[in-house]
Formats: sequence, C-alpha cells, structure tokens
Amino acid sequence: MKQSFILENLTCAHCASKIESRIASTEGYENVSFNFATKKLRLESESENLLDELQAICDSIEEGVTVVRFGENERREHEHDHHGHDHHDHDHNHGHDHDHGHDHAHHDHDGCCCGEGCRSEKPKRGKARRKPGLSTENLLLIGAGLFAVISLVLHLVFHDSKFVGGLVLGLCAAATLMSGIKVMVKGVKNLFKGQIDENLLMTVAVIAAFALGEYVEAAMVAVLFSLGEFIEDRAVERSRRDIEKLSQIRPDNAILLRGGREETVPAREVGVGSVIIVRPHERVPLDGEIIEGGGMLDVSALTGESVPQGVAVGDAVMSGAVNGEGLLKLRTTKEFGESTASRILSMVEDAAAQKGGSERFITRFASVYTPVMIGISVLIAVLPPLLGWGEWSRWIYNALVVLVASCPCAIVISVPLSYYAGIGAASRRGVLIKGGKYLEALARTEAVGFDKTGTLTTGQLMINKVYSFEEYSESDILGLASACERYSDHPIARALKRGGEGVELEEYREVAGCGVSARYKGKLLVCGNEKALSGELPAAAPDANVFLVYDGRLIGAIALEDEPRPESADTIRALKKMKIKTVMLTGDSKRKAEQTARLLGISDFEAELMPEKKLEYISRLKKRAKSVCFVGDGINDAPVLAASDCGVAMGLGSEAAIEAADAVLSSGTPAQLPEAIRSSKRAMRTIYSNIIFALAVKLAVIVLACFGLAAIWMSVLADTGVCVICVLCAARLLRTRKA
Repeated sequence: MKQSFILENLTCAHCASKIESRIASTEGYENVSFNFATKKLRLESESENLLDELQAICDSIEEGVTVVRFGENERREHEHDHHGHDHHDHDHNHGHDHDHGHDHAHHDHDGCCCGEGCRSEKPKRGKARRKPGLSTENLLLIGAGLFAVISLVLHLVFHDSKFVGGLVLGLCAAATLMSGIKVMVKGVKNLFKGQIDENLLMTVAVIAAFALGEYVEAAMVAVLFSLGEFIEDRAVERSRRDIEKLSQIRPDNAILLRGGREETVPAREVGVGSVIIVRPHERVPLDGEIIEGGGMLDVSALTGESVPQGVAVGDAVMSGAVNGEGLLKLRTTKEFGESTASRILSMVEDAAAQKGGSERFITRFASVYTPVMIGISVLIAVLPPLLGWGEWSRWIYNALVVLVASCPCAIVISVPLSYYAGIGAASRRGVLIKGGKYLEALARTEAVGFDKTGTLTTGQLMINKVYSFEEYSESDILGLASACERYSDHPIARALKRGGEGVELEEYREVAGCGVSARYKGKLLVCGNEKALSGELPAAAPDANVFLVYDGRLIGAIALEDEPRPESADTIRALKKMKIKTVMLTGDSKRKAEQTARLLGISDFEAELMPEKKLEYISRLKKRAKSVCFVGDGINDAPVLAASDCGVAMGLGSEAAIEAADAVLSSGTPAQLPEAIRSSKRAMRTIYSNIIFALAVKLAVIVLACFGLAAIWMSVLADTGVCVICVLCAARLLRTRKA
C-alpha cells in the first residue's frame, strides 16, 4: 500500500540519504523514495506499526527528526479551525487571497514545504505574533565569534606572553563550547552508533587541534563550521520556500454554495456537481464549468502562458487559474484529487521518485567516498612520520584538514535540490517533467519526432478549396455538403457544417466507409470520400478529399486541410537553431504530410504510418542519436511515447498519452518544448558544475594539506562554504525569469 510521510526537522541531506537507504534495505518496505526538497517520504508497506518503525529508524540515524503521516497536520489544523472560528476564517482567508489568490500558511523553520496538505501550525488567532529576533543559539554563535576574533588578535600580538596565552586558551575554549557543543555531542553520539559524518569529523578535528596546542585554530574551526552550518540551513530553507511556491497553485479551501449560504470548506470535501464561488483575485480550487459570471483568468501557473484567458458562461475552468475582476460561480466537474492543479502537483511530487543518473551516482558515491577519505586521512597521519618525513603532530594536523575538507555534504545536498529545482522551474513554464532521468533525457536531446494531427496542427479541419462542376456554383456545393452532414459529428462533418448554409434534404442515411446519402429534389445525393465515385478521381480536383455526387454525376468536390498551429513553425525553427533534428511522423497521406512539412520547415517526414510503424521508426532513430523525444497527443501515440527516451504529451487531455509520457506540455501547444529543453540543459549544467566545483575545491585543499600548506579553517570553507555556494546555485534555477 502506497503511503506518504513528512520527516520534520530533517535538515541534513547526508542523514536524509542514510535514512532513505536504511528504510529501503529494511524488509517489508518497497519503492522507497525521499525528497529532501519537500521532506516527503514515499514508500509501499503492509506493516501495521509503520509510523513507529519509521520513527525508530530515523532516531537511530538523526535525533530530533519527527515522522508525521502526510496530511495529518492539515487535519488537526482544520479541526481546530472549525471550533467556533468559521466566520473569522472566512474573512481571514478572503482578506489574504488577494495576493494572486495564494492560500497563505505560516511555516516555521522546519515546517513542511510540500504544500500538499502538511502545514506547520499557524499562530493562534487573536494573539499577537511574536516578533522575530535572535535566538539563544544565534547569540551564542555571535559571542563565540567575538571570543574567537579576540583570541586571534591576542595570539598574533602577544604570542610570547604566558598570561595572554592562558587568556587565549580560556577564550578559545569558551568560543569552542559556545559554538560547537551541539556539533560535538552529536558527533560523539554518532560514533557510538557506528556512524561517520561531518559532525564526527569536526569533533575529531577540534579535539585534536586542542591536543596539538592549536587553540585559536580549534576555536576558529568550531565557529566557522557552525556559521557555515547556519548559512547552509538558511540557504536550504530558502530553496525549500521557493519550491513551496510551486504548490500555491492549488488552494486548500473552497467557498461552497449550499442552501443559499456560502460556506468555506476543505476543497477535498467538495463533490462533483457542487456549486462553488470564486471571488476576484482568488485561485480556482477545483475544475468546473462556469454557470454564472465571466471575465479573464490568469493561467500562467498552469500553462506558462502569460496572456490572460477570457471565459464566459459554459466555459470549462481549470483549478489553479487566478480569477480576474469578476465573480465566478462554477459547477465542479472533477474531485479535488483529479483536478488539474492536483494532477500537476502530483506529477511534480512524483518526479522525485524518478531519480536521474547523476543523483543515483551521488548516492552511491557518498556511501563509498567518506570511508575511503577516512582511510586516506589515517594513512596521511601515520605513514609519513613512520617513514621519517616529519613530526607526528604535523601530519596528524594535515590529516585533520583532509578529514574536514572531504565531507560530501555540498554534493549530497545540491544535486537533489538541482534536479527538483529544474523540474519545478519547468513546471512554472507549463512543462511537467516526471523525473530526473527525463530531465537528463531532455537535456541530451538530439532528435525530436512529432505527431502531425493535433500536435503540429490544430486537429481541426478547414475548407481549403471548393471545386464546382456543371451548372452548380461553389456556394451550391458548400450548401449541399453542409446539409448532408447536418446530423454527423465527424471532424469532416464539423468542417463542412461551418462552410455554408444547408438546404432541406430527406431520407438521410449513413453509407459505411463512404459518407452520407440523402434525397434532394427526389434524386439521390451522396457526400463522401473517393468511394462515392463510380470512376477515377477527377484531374481537375487533385487535392480534393470530399466529393458530391448527385443522380450519379459528380457535381462538386471539396479539399479539406488540417490547419497548422501558428506556433509550430517557430518551434521547429527554434529546435533547428539548437542543432536538434526534427521529423514528422503521421498516419495521414503522403501528399498532406508533404504539404504540412513544407509549411512548417520540416525536411524529414514519414507518412501513412500505423502506430507500430511509428514505433519502429523511433527505435531506429534512437540508435543514431543520444536522446530521442517524441511529441504526441492521442491514444494511438501512447506506444511511441513510452518507447522514446522522453515522451512528451500535448496538454492535459488524453489520459492514456499522459500516463505513457515522461513529460507534459500543459498548454497543449509545442511552443514550450524548446524552452523545456533549454531549462533542462540549465539544470544539468548546474548539477555538473556543482559536482566539479565541489570536488575541485576539496581536491585542492586535500593536495595542499598533503604538503602542509592548508589550515583547518580552509577545510571548513571547502566543506560548508562550498556547500552554501552549491545550494545557492541550485536555487537560482527556480528564480530564473519565466519564458
């Protein structure tokens, strides 16, 4: 059974990785995935004591972590809110939703960032909120920093004075305890648990520095490490807040119209067919149809389209859209979990389970890297003095530098954050990528295959040309064709009915595989394809695909064309500029495919393909390109979407296509594809540059340490300093300008 939990107070990415690995290796747990960015743990288990078992595993690795069942906080909060506060809540929510309709929840430092129901506890209403200030821990860190700086100055100026030496020792000891006592206690506890992490490495380094008489260095290391941890936590939390903004496209509450009264209720409790109110500047909580009102909707959070969409009575509205100035009354058409905003959030959340190759590599790398670096540090401390290359104190000090510098936190934190930030940034542009491995596939794209109908074209047929024979005019032909197709809902019929005014006919009859027949002025009139003809196709109408035969004579013909999307040509040009090969695969005739390809600037196309032939073509193309994407919109595209390196579905319409696809263009147009590829490339560049930068800095400090040219404070910068830089680089992906 699939279950979700939030791991509150978990700020260490390395610990998170160990918790995930421990749970995954425990019998009875399957498909375990932890998203450090949202603190959300997903797994499958039939255990009856699941919550207690998970809490025990977390306690064995990282103290202070609290396992909360996903959605539990929201339930408790809602129960509290309903005890005599309904009316106040109504006013409170209405007053705050004017900020683009976002539902505001107050989050503490370690609150859930998932935005899908796990909310930190709100301040009690009616009481003044405590003004933010410096915590005791922050004050201790500031005091420790002052003591460390004073001791450094005294050491440099009065290094020969015994009295000053004693004072320096006292100041350094105080600074070390004030800034590093929590780290050292945690490190010692981890040692007894048989765990080696950055806290233990730092504890060993500080104690050894004191033992070697490097008091100032020990104090500075403790202060710098704690300061780095503080900045690192803030950087990670800032990234999480940016990620949290992605979830604000879905309000948790809805205003339900029941018995003539407006009632604010949880959106998940609203059933299909209910009537809800959406006030100006609020977000639509559930998919629905407008039964009263109209105006403009901002759908940019869903589709990436910045131009507002006009709506009126009878129009369908997606949840997550922001209402404009007018009041809307909707009849809901989908439940909370099936609405557009919920599906988008679910896709983004599920993406965390599909880890990219680099992310999987880093997980394996971290499990091997730390023990190896500890072994190297021991060798540096022992071998040179045994070989007579220097004093023990010098090489122990160098080994400590290597130990501290080798901590893998910068990579362990920044790589998963970069993947999630890249996926989140793409979702803000209306591109839903289902996992890190598909982000990688998009970034490596060398070829893109497109379906024609409904993807590069609108899927709506239009009349291109009318041919008339004998004494009939073009308007006569259109009128007769429109009358014949009066009762048909076929796409061809819809195009013909838009083409002219119908006339009165009798005895309508469907002719299987041919078209429609009727009586006009007592004689048989047939409107259909070439099977309606008794002879060969007329040379005067080479591109016609609808023929009108009256009393056995061909009196007219109509050429229907599938209209290309206005943005399709620009999309093809943008991909060509990126050196990406484009090919159109269609089941349509060669003549029509050639015409569309020429209009859009596509040099390669394959026509008259059945789904299995499309599949064969993509399989051949994959042998010649690093990564092949296929873009389609229909059920018949599902096999080839699944077979490509990254299948891209058009819009949120066809369930089969969305399920088979690895990414979704939520606006239903191909225009977002080039930006999706560019966004994926940016994310992968960030991931690779973070890995290279972190390892290069660490390697440089380690090499310098081997020659006695690096101090422990440099190793601290190589650990926490590099980690902060990498996290901020990852967070930049979310703050890039919308396309």
